[in-house]
Amino acid sequence: MTRTRVRDALRLPPSPTPITIAGWVRTRRSAKNVTFLEINDGSCLGNIQAVVGSENPELMRKTEPITTGSSVVVTGSLVASPGQNQNVEIQVSALELVGDAPGESYPLQKKRHSFEYLREIAHLRPRTNTFGAVARVRNYLSYAIHRYFQEHGFLYVHTPIITASDAEGAGELFRVTTLPAGSGLEDDARDFFGRRAYLTVSGQLNAEIMALALDRVYTFGPTFRAENSNTSRHLSEFWMIEPEVAFCDIHCNMDLAEDFLKALVGGLLSDCEEDMAFFDKRIEPGIVDSLRQVAESTFARITYTEAIKALETSGTQFEFPVSWGADIQSEHEKFLAEEVYQGPVIVTDYPKTIKAFYMYLNDDEKTVRGMDVLVPRLGEIIGGSQREDRLPVLERRIGEMGLNPADYWWYLDLRRFGSVPHAGVGLGFSRFSQSCTGMANSRAVVPCPRTPGKAAF
Repeated sequence: MTRTRVRDALRLPPSPTPITIAGWVRTRRSAKNVTFLEINDGSCLGNIQAVVGSENPELMRKTEPITTGSSVVVTGSLVASPGQNQNVEIQVSALELVGDAPGESYPLQKKRHSFEYLREIAHLRPRTNTFGAVARVRNYLSYAIHRYFQEHGFLYVHTPIITASDAEGAGELFRVTTLPAGSGLEDDARDFFGRRAYLTVSGQLNAEIMALALDRVYTFGPTFRAENSNTSRHLSEFWMIEPEVAFCDIHCNMDLAEDFLKALVGGLLSDCEEDMAFFDKRIEPGIVDSLRQVAESTFARITYTEAIKALETSGTQFEFPVSWGADIQSEHEKFLAEEVYQGPVIVTDYPKTIKAFYMYLNDDEKTVRGMDVLVPRLGEIIGGSQREDRLPVLERRIGEMGLNPADYWWYLDLRRFGSVPHAGVGLGFSRFSQSCTGMANSRAVVPCPRTPGKAAF
């Protein structure tokens, strides 16, 4: 018989037609004449109650070894439930214990566990309400991202995971090598690719290849950063969404970022109401209203210089000093979005000294057409820029950053042959998922997080 998901069963009216549910037991309660099994299969937040009555002694005996965490398959009819928390329940006519979970050793008993503890058993934490809801939200957002770009004429491209280029010029790269330790890693010709190779920190440079032939493309894939950071915002392995558009300047890039973010958040609030209500109640009260503000507001647009002035004249004492030329820290980003503009804000035209080599240099020779989208609660959520499309300027910027032009010969070729203005943005999927769920730590929105010193599961 075809199995019915718990999500669908809870929406069906009572019926004598048997259905089959397969899942994991959240709780088992027994009385003299009846046993109740709360079953969840991950399809929704709610459980369905399966009832085994004493009129069937054989079925009652089958429930005896069932404990929290056991996997079962039950068949029965949907009947109206006398309980207050569900409309229907299953009157069981057949039961199979598929896999037991000895109560004395099963680490997920029916009680609240700290997120720190759950990170130690990341292979089991998806069975909890919180992490099941996180997984469903990530699934929806992944789908919505592809849907948005496909509906707006973008082509999905797969950029390489292994690269010889430092896309951001920060040097925080994982080396990829087949040479044994102590064999002389400086002898790159002996290595697998005949040169130094790394795990990529961004698909952007390769996306530019495709955009400068196909007009608009996007990537959605894994990226890696060898940054020894243990903050709640950083992961060593994370996925990035990076659209790239030809014949596009900083202004159309801001339009893209705003429309994209509002579409994702608006869809999430309308299509994932149950899980978002859970996050609003249990994880971060007020998150739904905060996200609705993002979806419904018009984003303010200011320059970096205007942002610095607003911070300097605010009268607020920040942990990190504010001055022109210094990077805007997370506390500054949140202050701008929450206190100064009380909503999403896009900051543009940053000092060239704190941004990547590929950003378009403004006429003042001091600032570049970089941009960051700041939102309340999180700060920066999207970064991007208009790319430098002028060959002489790009060559000069590569030299100023101390990079080897030979490593970027193909990137420079794109400016030699039919160059056009183009721009793009990057959205970190884990940080975005963190923002949408209210989870305090990025490690809590990734099934098996990779951070310094941690590569378990």
